[in-house]
Amino acid sequence: MRKSELTRPPLYLLYKLLFELMIARLHPLIVKTIAWHTEADTAASAQTLAQHPALADAMVELRGDLGAGKTTFVRHLLHALGVQGRIKSPTYAVVEPYNLPDGGLDIWHFDFYRFNDPDEWEEAGFRDIFASPGLKLVEWPDNAGPHLPQPDLGLSIALLADDSRAVTLSAFTTTGSRLLA
Repeated sequence: MRKSELTRPPLYLLYKLLFELMIARLHPLIVKTIAWHTEADTAASAQTLAQHPALADAMVELRGDLGAGKTTFVRHLLHALGVQGRIKSPTYAVVEPYNLPDGGLDIWHFDFYRFNDPDEWEEAGFRDIFASPGLKLVEWPDNAGPHLPQPDLGLSIALLADDSRAVTLSAFTTTGSRLLA
């Protein structure tokens, strides 16, 4: 903090902090673009991400049109983390919880596609889950409106004409930056 800021009223500092957080949400710290030409590329990206210890307490937003590969990526990621068995899409249930017994990692896979009103997030009681430790994977985050906390990492998946995917990875926090390093 600069000396001149010490003489300003505390309300000014609060507004400055809120503005900086808002800018951080709009402007990621790191942006990378990769291509997934095959499902094996998707699995390899998931495997790479699963190896980062910082993922254990991260929030990852997944964006893309229907069929872009959001849930497919999550399935590969969860298998890479050690989740056994069938991994269901949470489209109808909204959330699917997972727990890794060996490491105790709690994972929640959310899909807000069916939300018609962002207040459904609040009414569903998700605030406690997002405040707790563990990995949160969120599909269709815009449908939850302003209720979601800042993501650590964002994946935007675009389906291309040749069925490959262009994936933009954006780090919004220091945790997200570690995941992309």
